[in-house]
Amino acid sequence: MGFFDKIKSGVTGITAEYKKLANKTLMEGTIASCALVINANGIAKPEEKRKMLGFIKSNEQLKVYDTDKVINTFNKYFDKFDFDPEIAKGEILQIVAKIKNPDEAQLLVRVLIAIGAADGDFDANEKNCVRDVIRTLGLMNSDFGL
Repeated sequence: MGFFDKIKSGVTGITAEYKKLANKTLMEGTIASCALVINANGIAKPEEKRKMLGFIKSNEQLKVYDTDKVINTFNKYFDKFDFDPEIAKGEILQIVAKIKNPDEAQLLVRVLIAIGAADGDFDANEKNCVRDVIRTLGLMNSDFGL
């Protein structure tokens, strides 16, 4: 490997690390709020989990994250519901509130709607969770047909 190839490789590595750091809030907010919506009806359906992982793998900002990291983050938040659903919800909404970029906030809501509808039934409990996230993000329910 030549000198310039090493520099290029180093820059690429730094860029990937920067992307991870810059979007850690989005990743954690997305995964945590997916856990909220998936848990809304008390049943975590495989379709919903597959939809979430598919989104993470295809999104330009989030695909830099290792799938194991995503799954561990999901499990971390999903398991909190076993202890106390209201505390879990409060913690998740605090994480979501850290997302300040309007484009990322809208993307997050669109993901949650897709996750809620992944099993063919976007039920009232799931919609209410998404509305809570929308409110936390400072967005309007009507912008998303809710």
